[in-house]
Amino acid sequence: MVTRRRTLDPWRRWVADTADETGVRQLTTLSGWRRFVLDDAVPPDLPTAPPADPSGRRTYDEARLAHHSRLVVISTSAIRQVITQGRRLTYINRFADFGRGGLIISGPARTGKTTALTQLGKTTELVHYQRFPHAHTDIPTIYITTPPAATHRMIAVEFARFLGLPVFGKSNMTDIVEAVCGVCVDARTSLVCVDEIHNISLTTRHGAEASDTLKYFAERIPATFVYAGIDVERAGLLSGPRGEQIAGRFGMIRTSAFPPGHEWTALLAAVDDSLRLHQHTPGTLPDLAGYLHQRTGGMIGSLLRLIRSAAIQAILDGSEQLTRQSLNDINIDTAADHIPAPNP
Repeated sequence: MVTRRRTLDPWRRWVADTADETGVRQLTTLSGWRRFVLDDAVPPDLPTAPPADPSGRRTYDEARLAHHSRLVVISTSAIRQVITQGRRLTYINRFADFGRGGLIISGPARTGKTTALTQLGKTTELVHYQRFPHAHTDIPTIYITTPPAATHRMIAVEFARFLGLPVFGKSNMTDIVEAVCGVCVDARTSLVCVDEIHNISLTTRHGAEASDTLKYFAERIPATFVYAGIDVERAGLLSGPRGEQIAGRFGMIRTSAFPPGHEWTALLAAVDDSLRLHQHTPGTLPDLAGYLHQRTGGMIGSLLRLIRSAAIQAILDGSEQLTRQSLNDINIDTAADHIPAPNP
């Protein structure tokens, strides 16, 4: 760990000096993405007693509220699989002149697709700066989201926006594409993450053109393309001749709800260990494994929203602990709220 930090120090200092002063982490911009990559997400210390003076206590509580609003990223089997396959593809594609393979992350909402995609991007970026610690102008990873009812121009503009390239109303597609491809080649981009890919439907003309634009970028930029979206198989992206070509080049990793069992309990134990509440009893969340699974349907998105909300409430109301009752008092998302209530 010490070696990695030392290797990355020049890049870390450069990011800190050039980052957006607002502190907003908008991942679809280069400055926001770099803030995300730079964040180590180390849980704050939990002293025996909180600071006694009001000012110190406010600062201390704000740090804990910020921590619980995000919590640490838990390495699930899906995240590990995406990182393993994604990194392997970047090595396979590194010297490929054409026909580079890609990866699709597909599954229902709230199953951790975006988390897996962004963790692959973050890992790729950190590995790159281990190899090239002084290459400050490199952009190893691009992360964009597909706009609703995306057109080919909207896709190109998203690439340009991430890179900070100016796009004017009269800018034509050729100019935008050439600028994007030129920067990506010069900046040694090796991974392109495209989230919300289900917003592209090959059954429409605009969707087909948007897909063709992504394919053209993939041919011009020597990088591995990874898509993530909701039930991509049913969204129309793999239908017809264009879809067959995508299916022939892209592997697929499917995410799903966690079944009850060892991985679910291990996930709860990791989240439990990351809590910073003074009255929290260690092991509370694993002990509530059955209740939490029934409450969230095994959806990691719903689980983390529930626990984050309950932990923040525990700080705000001073209870400083999670209990079954305090978790019961938290509304999650509409989908989870339609799951039959657990027995009291």
